[in-house]
Amino acid sequence: MAEMKILTKFIDDPRSNELEFYESVHGYDGMKKALGLAPDEIIEIVKKSGLRGRGGAGFPTGLKWSFIPKDIPKPKYLICNADEGEPGTFKDRKLIENLPHQIIEGMVIGAKAIGANKGFFYIRGEFNKGIDSMQKAIDEAYAKGYLGKNILGSGFDFDLVLYAGAGAYICGEETALINSLEGRRGHPRLKPPFPAVSGLYRCPTVVNNVETFSTVPHILDKGADWYSKIGTEKSPGTRLFSVSGHVKRPGVYEIELGTPLLELINDLCGGMLDDMPLKAVIPGGSSVPILTAEECKTANMDFESMAAHKTMLGSGAVIVIGEGTDLVETTYRFARFYAHESCGQCTPCREGTHWVRDLLYKIREGEGTSADLDLILSLARNMEGGTTICPLSDACVGAVRPTILKFKHEFEARLKDKADKEEEVSAGTGA
Repeated sequence: MAEMKILTKFIDDPRSNELEFYESVHGYDGMKKALGLAPDEIIEIVKKSGLRGRGGAGFPTGLKWSFIPKDIPKPKYLICNADEGEPGTFKDRKLIENLPHQIIEGMVIGAKAIGANKGFFYIRGEFNKGIDSMQKAIDEAYAKGYLGKNILGSGFDFDLVLYAGAGAYICGEETALINSLEGRRGHPRLKPPFPAVSGLYRCPTVVNNVETFSTVPHILDKGADWYSKIGTEKSPGTRLFSVSGHVKRPGVYEIELGTPLLELINDLCGGMLDDMPLKAVIPGGSSVPILTAEECKTANMDFESMAAHKTMLGSGAVIVIGEGTDLVETTYRFARFYAHESCGQCTPCREGTHWVRDLLYKIREGEGTSADLDLILSLARNMEGGTTICPLSDACVGAVRPTILKFKHEFEARLKDKADKEEEVSAGTGA
């Protein structure tokens, strides 16, 4: 199986981040077409393509853009969410560093579609190389007339500002990101109202992911029909997956949606490291439920197949786990991450993530009991399903509960009361 490179076709060229090279491979052609269209026409093209958001939720992009009110006096804003912080995820970073003009082009198209004259590129503060690459591209775009006043004589104005965050995972959530942009603490907001009605500065706002904006120019350039025929009916197009863990060739791969998970691992990634048996896969970043090796046999890389397996594509991070991996340790590390990154605004998340982390630590150290394991599962029920403002609490549950349920024997083997009982039985039989 080969990759289907659309977004990443030129990503390995050493000049891919330069404006002159990007123009030479038909860069900004999609934007030029969009500038000659009415906003509703652009939205209809994106709707027809079936493009779904690539940040995690998979919400239809064109539909999201259509929610922006049209006839109101307030300004409208467009934001690119480049705060990639999900453990195991590194696909957006590659696009930012190597193909920044592709993102800018997608943002200009999105801005024209919703009538926004101001946009922000919110990037994770640790991405030093990406910050430099993106700012250089923004400067080049301004100099060439692709940003600023009266873009290419179209009468459309769009200014783009790069903003580096402070490295808070919670700011990957769109309303926490908006609060951060406003200079506030990065706390998620209650919804409704949704950002499309009341977002940045309480004005209509669209927030999309780096990969989503990178896809838009290709749709405008080649057409919605072309794009919708790639992938599956309900999950059209390609998607970037950052593959890590026990594979021979980890990296970022662009594949057609609907590709079998095991084809990605065995064909593109060269199979398992040291030919070890596959134990499990986390298919969409640390916050999504784990798949057993058996489940992986029937899992395809599209939204519907993952939903049928009670997990998600999430952030596109495929974490491959080989036999011999200590899943108690792995689960504890994920729980520790979510406890550290909780903003503390909601009680179930603030208290629950820390309790889960501490209980898993006890089990990890061989000091936990069966009651501790039951308590984790009980806490999980109170942490999910809309009990908090944002999904971070649910993310912690997704990283912990399915692993405990599917690999319960590994956790039980570390329990103190179980070990004591086995010791008593052993002593009683004279073994």
